[in-house]
Amino acid sequence: MDRELLFQKELLEAIIYTFSAFLLLALVLVLFFYFSRKKIIKYELQKKDLEISYQKDLLQAVIVTQEEERKRIAQDLHDDISSKLNVISLHTHMLKVNDLSESERSEITTNIINFTKRAIDDSRRLAHDLLPPVLEKFGLDAGVRELCLEFQSSKAVNVHYQNLLVFDQNDVQNHLHLFRILQELMNNSVRHGKANHIHIDFLNHQNNKVCKYSDDGVGFDLKKQEYKKGLGMKNIESRVAILNGKLEIESSVKNGISVLITF
Repeated sequence: MDRELLFQKELLEAIIYTFSAFLLLALVLVLFFYFSRKKIIKYELQKKDLEISYQKDLLQAVIVTQEEERKRIAQDLHDDISSKLNVISLHTHMLKVNDLSESERSEITTNIINFTKRAIDDSRRLAHDLLPPVLEKFGLDAGVRELCLEFQSSKAVNVHYQNLLVFDQNDVQNHLHLFRILQELMNNSVRHGKANHIHIDFLNHQNNKVCKYSDDGVGFDLKKQEYKKGLGMKNIESRVAILNGKLEIESSVKNGISVLITF
């Protein structure tokens, strides 16, 4: 009888200990999942904050770029075209003077013609900067070829261009973004990178349309803050974002730059 009671007591204690162990384990698991979930939520919130901050930076870059372009256009209109039109107006009023000699009248007329031609040339240049005519009329491939020739003609850099894609002629707005991206990259390669060779390739890569860009310039450290905060880089990132594309950059000091744009 005593043995039976002792056995029952030991069995009850074993059940209690086992139940307590399972209860403790369950409590540990609940706390683990609770704090893990809390960490995941915190990480997701931080990730969202970073994404929002990044989008704000891109939006700010777009706004700043637009404002800079507007200022440049206004400056060009004021300094170049407006000043020439003022001179033309002044010369036109001079023609109203009655006692002008034939040679003076001829000289004034010649000046009016010359300044009118310069004003027309400046307005064409300004229009070209806003939207290159070749890009609008003949598409991205022709626009990039013309851009490469412009840089090539400076004798400062050799440009190697290849296009294996067919572009939609009606997609002018997106083509303009790609054109401006390449323009910015090429300017950086020449001005800051001191590159001797630039390579641009449009091709299909893993069922996506991509643009590969590279140079043999001095390169830079991608971790440096001045690179990350540079307006030119923000401008490129914002245009890639507008294209719903993807931007990958590789560079290091003395090793040039390699850029892959998926669009």
